[in-house]
Amino acid sequence: MRVRPRLLATAAFLASSVATLLVPAAPATAAAPVYVALGDSYSSGVGTRSYISDGTSCQRSTYAYPSLIAAARGYALNFRACSGAKIPDVTNSQLSALTASTSYVTISVGGNDAGFSDVLTECAQPWWSSNCDGAINTAQAYINNTLPGALATLYSSIRSRAANAKVVVVGYPRLFQGEDCNAATWFSPAEETRLNQTADLLNSKLASAASARGFAFANPTNAFIGHAVCDSVEWLNGLSNPISESYHPNRSGHSSGYAPLVSPLLTGAPLTVTAATVAAARAQGPAIAVQQRRYADLDAAIEPESFRAPVVPTRR
Repeated sequence: MRVRPRLLATAAFLASSVATLLVPAAPATAAAPVYVALGDSYSSGVGTRSYISDGTSCQRSTYAYPSLIAAARGYALNFRACSGAKIPDVTNSQLSALTASTSYVTISVGGNDAGFSDVLTECAQPWWSSNCDGAINTAQAYINNTLPGALATLYSSIRSRAANAKVVVVGYPRLFQGEDCNAATWFSPAEETRLNQTADLLNSKLASAASARGFAFANPTNAFIGHAVCDSVEWLNGLSNPISESYHPNRSGHSSGYAPLVSPLLTGAPLTVTAATVAAARAQGPAIAVQQRRYADLDAAIEPESFRAPVVPTRR
């Protein structure tokens, strides 16, 4: 008996449909975990001398530890940290990036609120034309009396917006190790000691506030020992050109200091930054720049802060 062509076509269609049903569907590709980096210049990457072109003055760098960690772990980075940011800036301009789907958060903030750039500028003057101790006293009073409450409010807002995220508060290193090798600054050993003590005080308040909220705290003090300003292997810039690069972690400070410190606390995995890690972070730069341009109006409200070169009056 002759089978009609239409019947053959129908049989072929049914066979194909059955085969399709029997083949398991390919699993959907899981979305990359979202990592939001909040904070100031110590997170944005000021000091690394290379910044993405995002239409802002935030100076975000692919050499900064958030970019390196995101590249190493395959996270989707929302890079909100911005040079000059204070606690109100984080609240008003950066927290909107947090959602219930945010998996990881880092934040460094508090140094600008305490006026640390102004303190450094004052203390860099020669002793006969500055009031370094007064500036340090004012900063320490703020850190002791005002900062804890502001941090508690900020950290509570972070947790409410990113209820399921792992959050790491990132501290500040000691800048000095007892000498000033920059010819145009006049930090005395005693002033450097007090400035380092102020960094320690700031870290203690950050650590306490982080612990109270259940956040981890990354203390860079020990990691940067032997790598301060004027050490043989600097991870922290001294007086630099341009001046805005001064007294911030350089590329090694981020790749060898901050990234290996923060990564285990944030991701649960150690991190050794390799050339491949750096290349991957740099490759993500254009996409991050496009992403951050969406926030340019918010970022415009943040006033950059930096160390200012000493203006030395004639001694009489």
